[in-house]
Amino acid sequence: MPRYFIELAYKGTRFSGFQKQDNANTVQAELEKALLVYYRHAVDLTGSSRTDAGVHAFQNYFHFDAPAELLLIQPQKDLYHLNAILPADIVVKSINAVNDEAHSRFDALSRTYQYQLYFQKDPFSDDRGWYYPYAVDLVLLNQYAEALKEFTDFETFAKRNSQVHTYNCTIQHSEWKLTPAGCMYEVTANRFLRGMVKGLVGTMLRAASKKLSMDAFSAIVLSKEPSSADFAVPSKGLTLVKVSYPDNIFLLNDV
Repeated sequence: MPRYFIELAYKGTRFSGFQKQDNANTVQAELEKALLVYYRHAVDLTGSSRTDAGVHAFQNYFHFDAPAELLLIQPQKDLYHLNAILPADIVVKSINAVNDEAHSRFDALSRTYQYQLYFQKDPFSDDRGWYYPYAVDLVLLNQYAEALKEFTDFETFAKRNSQVHTYNCTIQHSEWKLTPAGCMYEVTANRFLRGMVKGLVGTMLRAASKKLSMDAFSAIVLSKEPSSADFAVPSKGLTLVKVSYPDNIFLLNDV
């Protein structure tokens, strides 16, 4: 059967995560309902990147196989009607034909996340960032951020109930930046562990507030003890920005 990638964005505030769960409202559940209403055929979705409750995404993907009775031949019409059915906090951005063996999760080359802090109380930023009314040492934060690229084992930043076969990740980009309202941490890696970005953010902020040396910070990373990391940052500041794939996955006849 033909395979398709469906690209979407969402505000995660009222969802219990990206992928479907029992007795919880999720992005996948809402999208599957919309697809069923529009195509009058159940569509099984496979997600590219799990995001936890309250986490947002500018770009995320599912893939699905289309049976013969589900013909995707009117792309603009399909997008218009799907978005009319979906709630206001989810938007389908594109549906693209891909190679039959393409997998939205396993074929992803990298994922990029951003975590937003804002320094002045602002009701219009409350659901997209963390109000952090404390001084930040951006120089020290960026020293920690740069050092993270030297490590490959991130067990320290994986929650204990994570069911993974390896804690190895390759961080390609890691940087703190000033923004008009505060600052932002941006990180790109080939994969992330559950809770990893929040753990990185919380741990770097705590380390910077204590003016920990690079050796002390490195010791935290090398400890392989999640109890030494700080995961206590709210999900609302975290956004999945981009999921990258090889160009040859996508077929020319986008729909």
